[in-house]
Amino acid sequence: MEKLNITIIGGGNSSHTLIPLLSNAGHNVSLQTRNPDKWSKNVIMEYTNKEGQVIDRLTGKLKYVSNNPQEIIPDSDIIILSLPVSVYRLMLHNIAPYIDKNRKVYIGVIYGQGGFNWMMENIIKEYNLYNLVYFSVGLLPWITRTKEYGKIGINYGPKKVNIIAINNNNEFNYLNEILLNELCYSYFKTGEFRLSDTFLSLILSVDNQIIHLSRLYSLYLQYGGKWERLEDVPLFYRDFDDLSAEIMKELDLDYTKIRSEIKKKFPDKDFTYMLDYLNLERLSYGSSNTNIKESFINSPTLGQIPTPVVKESNGFFVFDKNHRFFKDDLYYGLVIAKWFAEKLNIDDTPMLNQIINWAQNYLGDIVMIDNKLIIPSNIYDFKWGNPDIYKFKSFEDYIF
Repeated sequence: MEKLNITIIGGGNSSHTLIPLLSNAGHNVSLQTRNPDKWSKNVIMEYTNKEGQVIDRLTGKLKYVSNNPQEIIPDSDIIILSLPVSVYRLMLHNIAPYIDKNRKVYIGVIYGQGGFNWMMENIIKEYNLYNLVYFSVGLLPWITRTKEYGKIGINYGPKKVNIIAINNNNEFNYLNEILLNELCYSYFKTGEFRLSDTFLSLILSVDNQIIHLSRLYSLYLQYGGKWERLEDVPLFYRDFDDLSAEIMKELDLDYTKIRSEIKKKFPDKDFTYMLDYLNLERLSYGSSNTNIKESFINSPTLGQIPTPVVKESNGFFVFDKNHRFFKDDLYYGLVIAKWFAEKLNIDDTPMLNQIINWAQNYLGDIVMIDNKLIIPSNIYDFKWGNPDIYKFKSFEDYIF
């Protein structure tokens, strides 16, 4: 197989899996991170079962580690952003000046929420990067956690099916051969990739953006989002309850109204993979779940994940307002769904409105006024995922 220079940007949980998988596939793997001194040249992935037993250890090697894009990006054949969604746009602007304009370079994300294709179209035009091929994976191909930062990651297992969108579908076979198979199938023997005709199918398929905020809202309603002891805080998934499931179901129904209207308005587009939560969960995991609550409490990979809380000066534990559950899933999740609802003249989205209003009040921010989105005044305010910031000429430009 062709040996390529692959650069991973970001030192999160997924990077601790990507480095061993891609290094063992024979590629030169480098890492751009804010904390280069904390990374070992050898990074271990511990493949772990639901009981916490390590099934296998895979060690990968890093060629370069740096916090300077000028040292790594120019030689990159493939660039993978392993970052929170809300950081994608800022990072693209940071690395764009160093991408080689004179040859084909692949760049993508392994979690496709937030409108990565819109971001890329802006970057390509602003920096004259017309040789770029960009891609977006719908959901993370596996569940990962960090055991020891920069050294050891835990992988709780892969999905059965993965979905990807590419700006040029003719690139799928090549990308599948050199990269996608190595992300999952070659090692785990499952998790093959399927091609989506539209990025929008990934953007409006419901996973994190409805799961996280529905659950936080439910915990707020039940407990006030405040606990005296850390051990009293419910686990995020294992303790998933009926109220959380009902709120999430109602939010998913609001998304369904949006998806249905888009399918009706654009009948020539293939939205095969624009799915509601349970259909997406059954496709991704090969499960037979018919109940939202059961899909979480019975999950073999999600059980140990805690609710993101921080300790206040008064001693109480409260939701972490800086967590990606807000930054990603409000500004680059529910806000995008609300934008489509407004453009499609869908007024009946009660749970979508309710959760956005709760979240903005909890954060002390203004996202909507009288259930109408505000339009960001500064397109370089990277907090926002509101599609207005991309200034495309027509609504149809957001559908591709």
